Amino acid sequence: MYTTLISAADLAGHIDNPSWVIVDCRHDLMNLSAGREAYAAGHLPHAVFADIETELSGARRAADGAFRGRHPLPLKADLIATLRSWGIDDESQVVAYDAHGGMFAARLWWMLRWVGHPAAAVLDGGLAAWQAAGLALSTDIPAHRSGAIGERAALVTTVSAADVLDHIGGGKRVVLDARAADRFRGENETIDPVGGHIPGAKNHFFKDNLAPDGRFKEAAQLKAELAPLVGNPQDAIMQCGSGVTACHNLLALEVAGLPGAALYPGSWSEWCADPARPVAKGA
Repeated sequence: MYTTLISAADLAGHIDNPSWVIVDCRHDLMNLSAGREAYAAGHLPHAVFADIETELSGARRAADGAFRGRHPLPLKADLIATLRSWGIDDESQVVAYDAHGGMFAARLWWMLRWVGHPAAAVLDGGLAAWQAAGLALSTDIPAHRSGAIGERAALVTTVSAADVLDHIGGGKRVVLDARAADRFRGENETIDPVGGHIPGAKNHFFKDNLAPDGRFKEAAQLKAELAPLVGNPQDAIMQCGSGVTACHNLLALEVAGLPGAALYPGSWSEWCADPARPVAKGA
């Protein structure tokens, strides 16, 4: 069972295994059709496509009208239905990949753990690693197969905006922000119209988890870099712009042997939508 990362070579050895499900998570936040277009042009053999905006996100507004962020979690029942539509069973090994350093694939990895499915991994190095190994792509669309995955006890935890508000300033929990430094400082209003970060948060850009070749750094290096930031992982909260790239930091923590941090799904996009919540700017 692969539960964090898998190499292109290892995946190639199982690519025709009917009990494995490969999911293409390519996406572009500025061009919402780009991922599906890239999938149509060529994808890993037997891979299905996951739409970040629709299948891996839920309604942006709660029943009371409150804004939940740009990519809030879907209902678990809806996610289970999507996973079944991809042919995923309780015994399936799922491998997610993208072409963006794992920033979108890690979201699916985390969501599978959210519904209690441990056999979920991210292709280390993504599409580039697959092609660098001389492995072929396909334009064939796999035949539809219904899966029977069921919801089990979650392997991960989440916190709400209220939970975060309760803990900031008191030193009880660490908030780690996965956005780029300019967004964290409040200097990129194109992406974050309300700039800044949650008071007391620390910044760890998700791309800092990667080596120059686009693969994740070795576990020991990740641990050396992340442990001083998070302290006790069980007391750490991961967030980003909308709850997507925060999952990359959660995956890196898992690889580093530092499990147990929580995800704040609404992240900055939800937090800053309420002017009553405090905002900090600068480094």
